[in-house]
Amino acid sequence: MLINGMTCTSCSNTVEQALQATQGVQKAQVALATEEVEVHYDPKVLSHNQLLQSIEDIGFEAILISTGEDIDKIHLKVDGIRNDHSIEAIENSLRALPGVQNIDIDTALNKFSISYKPEMTGPRNFIKVIQSIGAGRLKAMIFPEGSGGRESHRREEIKQYYRSFLWSLVFTIPVFLISMVFMYIPVIEHRLETKIVNMLTTGAILRWVLSTPVQFVIGRRFYTGAYKALRHHSANMDVLIALGTNAAYFYSFYSVLRAAASPDFMGTDFFETSSMLISFILLGKYLEVLAKGKTSEAIAMLMDLAPETAILLTLDDEGNVIKEEEIDGRLIQKNDVIKILPGAKVASDGFVIWGQSHVNESMITGEARPVAKRKGDPVIGGTVNENGVLHIKATKVGSESALSQIVRLVESAQMAKAPVQKFADRISKFFVPLVIIISFSTWLAWFLAGKFHVYPKSWIPNSIDSFELALQFGIAVIVIACPCALGLATPTAVMVGTGVGASQGVLIKGGQALESAHKVNCIVFDKTGTLTVGKPVVVNTKLFKNMVLGDFYELVAAAEVNSEHPLAKAIVEYAKKFREDEESPVWPEAQDFVSITGHGVKAIVRNREIIVGNRSLMLDNNIIIPVDAEEMLAETEEMAQTGILISIDREVIGLLAISDPLKPGAREVISILKSMKVRSIMVTGDNYGTANSIAREVGIETVMAETKPEQKAEKVKELQASQ
Repeated sequence: MLINGMTCTSCSNTVEQALQATQGVQKAQVALATEEVEVHYDPKVLSHNQLLQSIEDIGFEAILISTGEDIDKIHLKVDGIRNDHSIEAIENSLRALPGVQNIDIDTALNKFSISYKPEMTGPRNFIKVIQSIGAGRLKAMIFPEGSGGRESHRREEIKQYYRSFLWSLVFTIPVFLISMVFMYIPVIEHRLETKIVNMLTTGAILRWVLSTPVQFVIGRRFYTGAYKALRHHSANMDVLIALGTNAAYFYSFYSVLRAAASPDFMGTDFFETSSMLISFILLGKYLEVLAKGKTSEAIAMLMDLAPETAILLTLDDEGNVIKEEEIDGRLIQKNDVIKILPGAKVASDGFVIWGQSHVNESMITGEARPVAKRKGDPVIGGTVNENGVLHIKATKVGSESALSQIVRLVESAQMAKAPVQKFADRISKFFVPLVIIISFSTWLAWFLAGKFHVYPKSWIPNSIDSFELALQFGIAVIVIACPCALGLATPTAVMVGTGVGASQGVLIKGGQALESAHKVNCIVFDKTGTLTVGKPVVVNTKLFKNMVLGDFYELVAAAEVNSEHPLAKAIVEYAKKFREDEESPVWPEAQDFVSITGHGVKAIVRNREIIVGNRSLMLDNNIIIPVDAEEMLAETEEMAQTGILISIDREVIGLLAISDPLKPGAREVISILKSMKVRSIMVTGDNYGTANSIAREVGIETVMAETKPEQKAEKVKELQASQ
């Protein structure tokens, strides 16, 4: 749920305590930085509507974001509605569908918000049902982005604070100039000091008139917040602001009235203090909501991984494609068959039912090397199809998808409180009352000190007396000791840390992990895509017979261009360097092409038999490997490179060395960690030769090679246990 009106930790504590006191609530966690609350409750005892009501009862506005069940929510806009009867007919038709849980209708916008179980129904069914009503007059579509929800609330909040701050400046800048600048310009000072009634001057009236709208119109939000807090027996930041600004304003107002009534009163007003204070706080609040908006951009970036459109296939009983149509990506339903073109994003979680390709899953798994996919293999929504056309069957859509679950993990990480934050929350509970007591004590101490001449009179400025000096000190304590920094520093840092981490592919599980990070004394690195780029490139070529290098690569590229393997792509990419005059060179036609999985390829190019692959492929085809080729192969393996042999007409002609280069900053990162006394370990599935070579290059001393993916987590647990 999104909570409007929370300004400091005192507010969040009030909400948390009220929810935990509600029967049926097992756990309530409030995140002040995101203004969200996560509630675990027993649905048999109370509903989410009752939870919303209980929050509103304590003076805050609550908006439901998610029910947390296996329920999705979609917003549809319906055009063509003429009267209430049409709305009622649409609602009844939708409620009759299996899986529909709840429908909220905004009649002003013709917006239908439908909560449903994705395994039972989906948005295309809703659109079909709506458009079948009213003889085709009604048209339904996904409601345009930016409507409702947390993002529109955030944008509206930013606009509100921006407008309030600008309006406060309109009044505050003249007050500041009259009080602080114009008093030193003789001509203007004379006019401002002109007396109207008794000792009441033009300047005092101008300051009073200009500061009043700032205090009571622009600053009204602080009065509202303070009233709500005090009504629920708590004190928050708004209470301090209201106290400080009101003390300054009403003393100044008293000073104006007394000056108007007295022929010899020489009082001083503090109108500029109250108006400037409100302006500065509004600027701070504006910057704060702006920062909150930026930190949630990481989640928006994750959501943007899902493609906007998808190609929906209609199949006949025999599995043949009879129809293709492009649909909105949010309209995909369970068991849909989706076509994924080369270079396009996978539209949904599912499995391949036709075709084969390589899919780049690095944005989800962190593994940079593309993963081969063929019939029966699972795919993840948001990953990129590199080559080949795939037909996939959607199995998990909406809230069930891997992408949605990652987003929820990031959100819950931002929601989780770090231990230091819990400590700050406990302090802030008593902080505001303590500040008020200290502030009053400060005023009283200075006032009594002035009354009994404890300090010299020269300390008191000419324009004020000892009471006003004491009042200034008292107001200063209230203003400076605002608990915002105490309550917002940690959650904002956690938000920024988890948000930036998510955008960089690092999932941080909340504030506790961040707080514990300084205790880390050992870091375990994967190799491919972490220490290395994850994209193979040709780094060396060795020919064992006299042959023009360009002709050699033309034959090799012609054979490899038909392969979808990442190593084949690296060879073809390198071969393009010998055809610089062409952006997309056309290679000679390859006949009788055969791809041997895990070994290499065979083809006939220009009537010559070309075999490109590893040692075992050559031996399987009874091709003799020369001694110098064997030596070169051993050398490449020692240098963490992959050796590819090329046979032309059953004779080994050359060898290519392919390497996955180190990331530019890898060596520097390991060096910095060493200087911080943090030990680095590499765990990889590669062979010991390749692993040790890479480790030596970056400066890692401990290597765990030939480790299967499922064993890597066990290795980390073993290291943790040994510390």
